[in-house]
Amino acid sequence: MAHASKRKKALDALVDKAKTYSLDEALALVKQTSTTKFDAGVELHIRLGVDPKQADQTVRGTIKLPEGTGKQKKIVVFAEGKAADDAQKAGAFKVGGQELVKEIAATKKFAGDVAVATPEMMRHIGTIAKILGPKGLMPNPKNETVTPDVAKAVKELSGGKIPFRNDDSGNIHMLIGKASFSEEQLKRNITAIIESVRRVKPASSKGTYLVSIHLSSSMGPSIRFSVS
Repeated sequence: MAHASKRKKALDALVDKAKTYSLDEALALVKQTSTTKFDAGVELHIRLGVDPKQADQTVRGTIKLPEGTGKQKKIVVFAEGKAADDAQKAGAFKVGGQELVKEIAATKKFAGDVAVATPEMMRHIGTIAKILGPKGLMPNPKNETVTPDVAKAVKELSGGKIPFRNDDSGNIHMLIGKASFSEEQLKRNITAIIESVRRVKPASSKGTYLVSIHLSSSMGPSIRFSVS
């Protein structure tokens, strides 16, 4: 363990916490500080100048990353009948109706990365909103995760389309690729995300909208950067 913490200190020392790097510098650093034996995920963290308690200041949408995330998403679909069969065929990780809602309510666990639902299932999903909501996983028509065509949603989400929304602290956290991606690939994904987040800025949000943006790899230090 001492060896691991020594390595972490050495990696942390490469990043100047007081500095705001350019995107190119941050990308070079995130690659340099990703030294795990596995292919680490690269995450983007955006702090927004919104009041998350105000419903009209929620920031959400979907984006198709030009380079994908490098990770197969576990898509859980709440549907019954034909829609459930179609979702299963489309490659959903898990499909279920009211019994799945009851199971999640009992275990307080959700074993997926994205939740998709048919409009009919939404009245039942309300009972597990406390479990899905804080994780930003509540299905919503605005990010196309509530839809009669759940099979189409599964295909699109499997193909690199990802929903995003701010959490209870007004931040957005997203997996944007792998450490094995080239700097150019990561840059294309980051640029696409920042443009999408800017596009859905709530009209009622005042002051600075993108307060700060950080980049990090799994187990790597957080690197603050700015995009002009």
